[in-house]
Amino acid sequence: MKTALNDGVLTLCPAGHIDSKNATDFEREAMAAVDGALGASLAVDASELVYISSAGLRVFMKLMRRAKGRLSVFNVSSDVYEIFDVTGFTDLLDVKKRLREISVEGCELIGQGGFGKVYRLDEETIAKIYNPEISLAFVEQERDTSQKAFLMGVPTAISFDVVKCGECYGVVYEMLDAKTTAQIIEADPTTIPQVSGGSAKLLKELHDIEPGPDAGLPNRRQQFLDWVDSLSEFITTEEADKIRAFIDTIPDRGSFLHGDYNAKNIMLRNGEFQLIDIGDAAVGHPVFDIAGLMLVYIILPNAQGGRSAEERRGLLGFDFDLAPQVWGVMCATYFGLSSQDEIRAKTQALMPYCLLLMTYQSMRIAGDDKSVIAARVDGVLRARLLPAIEHVEPLDF
Repeated sequence: MKTALNDGVLTLCPAGHIDSKNATDFEREAMAAVDGALGASLAVDASELVYISSAGLRVFMKLMRRAKGRLSVFNVSSDVYEIFDVTGFTDLLDVKKRLREISVEGCELIGQGGFGKVYRLDEETIAKIYNPEISLAFVEQERDTSQKAFLMGVPTAISFDVVKCGECYGVVYEMLDAKTTAQIIEADPTTIPQVSGGSAKLLKELHDIEPGPDAGLPNRRQQFLDWVDSLSEFITTEEADKIRAFIDTIPDRGSFLHGDYNAKNIMLRNGEFQLIDIGDAAVGHPVFDIAGLMLVYIILPNAQGGRSAEERRGLLGFDFDLAPQVWGVMCATYFGLSSQDEIRAKTQALMPYCLLLMTYQSMRIAGDDKSVIAARVDGVLRARLLPAIEHVEPLDF
């Protein structure tokens, strides 16, 4: 039996059949490995395990008692998983099936964002394939959040299995004969009043949903306050206090927030809207979603640094010159406005909130790169956000 010890985790790699004929040998090898790695956590890579009998399961029980915390058994084939499931071991152990591997070669690219790309696999399914640096835990969390949202009544695409695509992870969704609203707008800009207006009405309906504390969704306002605390190395106490004071003016509402509501994540199927890429869902004031719309349709088309025009167009989903019209329709529909002057005034009043989100997102993308964070503190937080929040109009919705 192969073993591996990495980062304090001892991984056992049994192969073939484990039954009454060799269970004793398997136990002896496994326990010897555990004794030789005292203090390590324990996991089992079952990618080469073909069959396990009750004798083998008893060994897993002994390993479970030796493990620190719950014993993780991963890369389990469907046949072996069924044995674990029927015998109740999926309740005792952390058993995860082997990920199905897919290819998107030759598949239609229907959308892309900061974390990955969405492809149509066939007439019935689409797949969001995450960037290589995105972890499996992050992808599984996004899939679970999507399923929770569906149970709340949010019109999301039904998510199926987590898959592997080369070195990347992804999630497969059922999406019969549907197009993103970005694709529809790109193909026929005259649909903007209908498509974008309908999207704004749906967003308002989403904000009427209050999931409650049992939903397990993060509080967006608290996330922003925690983010300010994380910047103590880069900003002064006075700067931090100004940003916190601004965030504190945002009422702490319990509305459902999509987190990335834009035309690439809204699909139209048989006249009904359905949402994808809902892993950043949260609860909070609707202004956080509205700020996201402004970031996509006002800031992104005019951004000159960091991304090429083609990259920005790909993130938008259609030509830059259509973005103001899309925002105008959505703003007017959501807030019940009737003139361009009202739309301009509302946009100006909301801009500080958009800049808050832009600053937060730019540093979120930077990850742990301190040099990038420092540069964005100077170029975005100090240059744009702090001046904008000096004169903020109170939210009226």
